[in-house]
Formats: sequence, structure tokens, C-alpha cells
Amino acid sequence: MAAQTQGQATAPRPNIIIVNSDQFRWDCVGAMGLNPMNLTPNIDRMAQRGTLFRNAFSAQPVCAPARASILTGQYPAQHGVWRNGIGIREHARTLATEMDRAGYSCNYIGKWHLGPPSGEPRSLATRGPVLPQHRGGFNGLWEAANELEWTSHAYEGDLYDNDGKPIHFENEYRAEFMTGRVERFLRSQAARSPFLLYVSYLEVHHQNDKDTFDPPKAYMGRYKNPYIPPDLRSLPGTWPSQLADYYGCVTAMDDQVGRIRALLGELSLDRNTILVFTADHACHFKTRNAEYKRSPHESSIHIPLVIEGPGFNRGMAIDELISQVDYAPSLLAACGLSAPSSMQGHNLLPLLDRKTDGWRNEIYFEMSEFVTGRGLRTPQHTYAVMAPKQPGWRAAPHADQYVEYILYDNYADPAQQVNLAGRTPYREVAQELRKRMIERIREASGLTAAVQPCWFPYP
Repeated sequence: MAAQTQGQATAPRPNIIIVNSDQFRWDCVGAMGLNPMNLTPNIDRMAQRGTLFRNAFSAQPVCAPARASILTGQYPAQHGVWRNGIGIREHARTLATEMDRAGYSCNYIGKWHLGPPSGEPRSLATRGPVLPQHRGGFNGLWEAANELEWTSHAYEGDLYDNDGKPIHFENEYRAEFMTGRVERFLRSQAARSPFLLYVSYLEVHHQNDKDTFDPPKAYMGRYKNPYIPPDLRSLPGTWPSQLADYYGCVTAMDDQVGRIRALLGELSLDRNTILVFTADHACHFKTRNAEYKRSPHESSIHIPLVIEGPGFNRGMAIDELISQVDYAPSLLAACGLSAPSSMQGHNLLPLLDRKTDGWRNEIYFEMSEFVTGRGLRTPQHTYAVMAPKQPGWRAAPHADQYVEYILYDNYADPAQQVNLAGRTPYREVAQELRKRMIERIREASGLTAAVQPCWFPYP
């Protein structure tokens, strides 16, 4: 918190609202200039007024690890949530713990997915209420479900309050219901002092028990014969039957952003509230593996990031590469607070003033569940390595031996259709990336690993 000029009052600390949309593809945002369907007019207005980060990436493209990275500013190898079903550590230093220490009210609404495993698989104890010590420092309003995809459907379900009691909804679209809870908070006395509010929507994630994307009834069938992103067109997957409804969910999420922005204006909170729109990971519609994410492709790791509010209202786009581990230290800096030494991310605020010297324009990310892997995303290349699948590999958070298996030239092949791993003309590129990978693994985890060239080189 810095004084504006001598003799003037100290600037008030900004509020922070983070809107997380689960499984939202970055290229659905109209302001990115890739999707012509005008799905996101409200997010586009955020981008026009605030700052659009064109190249934001997940630290691991699966729900729990990515969420833990957003909160802790650490890579999964460091914060320990390397796959789903592992809770955030009780004494982890997070964005919420640091803001709480600074006098902020820290509040959470929606899907958590960072509670510890307990009870039988898929039990209410695992997927419903979350005890206070497992809430990552959110000590204010708590209206959440650990795994909302299992405690709700599009038009009925439950969140759980501070005491673990259900907050039931039915006959109202889930995202609309959650935004109603946001409005209730913003109109309450709790929003009169500096606050952090994390709003974690399940949309646009598929409904797990049905394997469908469920938009509001008014949007079902709206996007027949939709625009098909280039990375999907030539690959088999679920997109022919699911993309239209996915787009309906995208528009429904954009509606919620519009409602929140309107509320902030109505309540005169927009002048002192930083509004963040982002996602935990993206979606490749089972074109790259048997899941919707968990791969090194753009359609898994490339996510939206738009920030509006004090300090960010620049009407600009940032092309530098940003990781989720950079979110927490950057938002703390925007509030005049220092990041703890445990955070591995970097403050991106200098990029807004185009102070780019020293910014490492390279993203390191991790993978689990489908492969035990690590990846690098540079402006030109995507490079990934994986541990050979051996008995018990799913229980291993890391490996001491990896093998190259992905190399894309994103300049020549933005849809990532041609894997260059092992091809003779790219050996020097792979060699340099291999060296960088070993360094980044050591930096992120403190561990030393060997990386072998691709076992099946092309001629």
C-alpha cells in the first residue's frame, strides 16, 4: 500500500475477485481473435477495459493440482497436490493466508477440489463439506463443495456453508445460483472492508456422471453447426456431439461475468476491485487421450486470463507467457503486499509497464494421471517428456528418468498436428530443450532427473 503523493491520503487497498471457470478453452474468448462466434461479449469488455493476457498456461492440466498452484504460487511437485484426490496442506501459505494476515476478509464460493481424501470413494464426506483447516486460509464466507461435479447437476444440487450444512438449490441453473450467492455477499456488510472473493464455477466442465456438457435450457441447441477449432478438426474425439453444448456453457459463463461486472458498478465497487477471469485448465474433447485434458497440448494447458480493475485498466494485451504460479505473487503485489519466499512464481505487474527485462518467457508445467510427465512451452515450441509406464506409475508424483515424446513447432503448426519428436532436423532444438527441462525440473522440485532422447526417432 503506497501513498499517492505527499499530503494525499493513502490509496485504499483493492478488493480481489477471482472467477475461475473449470475447463474453459482460451480460444473461446472473442478478444483472442480466434473464435468468430461472439460467445463472450462480457469477457471481451473486460479485456477492452483491462488487460488481456494472451499466453497464460496451467501449471498442471488437471483440476486439483492447477487450483493448488493458483493459490500457493508453487508447482505441484512443491505444493504436493500432484493429482486429484490429494488435499492442500493444512499449513500451506496461500494467497488467502497472506491476505488474511494483511486484514482482508477471505471468502470462497463454489468448487474447491482441495479437501483431503476421506471416507469411501465418491462419498459425501469426500465430495461435500470441507473442514476449516482444509480450506487454504479462506476463513470468511465459505459456501463450497469439495467436488461440485458430484454434489450437483445443472439444475439441482448442494453447496455447504461454514458449518458444513447444505445450501440446496433446484430449478435454477447452477451457475446462476452461484452468482446469486456472489450478489448476496457483495451486498453484505462483509464486502464493505477489503476482501478476497474466489468464485469457482463448475461450468464449463462436463457433468461427470453423464459425460455431457450441460448449458442452460435456453442455450441448448443454440450453436448447431458451430465453428470448429483447427486443433480438433482432423482428430476423432467427442467434439462432434459435445462442442455445441460446450459453447452454450461458455456463453452461460460469460453471462455470469456480465452479472458480476454489473453488480460491481451498481455498488460502486468497480473502482476499487480487481476482477480476474481465468480457468484451471482447458479441454481437448478426448482428441489427445481418453480424457478431456491431462496432456501437454494447447487445448489442455492454454487458458484464459483477463484482469480488470485498479492498475490493470490499460486497454492492452500482453503477449509474454504467464503461468498460474505467477497469479498469487502478482495479486499480492497489486495489493501492496509481499509474496512469501515459498511462492515460486513471479510478479507480472512490471509487464504492464512493458518492463520485460528479466522476464523468463518460458512456461514449465507438470502432468499426472495419464502420464507422469513434465513440459516446457516457449513462444515457438512445446516440448514434453514422460516417465515410461511401469507397474505403480500412477502412484508416482515424479520420476528420475524421462523420455522425450512431444515436440511441436507452434509457429509452423499452431494446431499441433505434427509431432517432431525424434526427427533428425530437430535434434539440436530437442537437445537445447532437454537441457532446459532438466534445469527446470531441478528448480521446481529440487530433484535431479535424466531425460533421454525420443526412443523412436523419425528419419
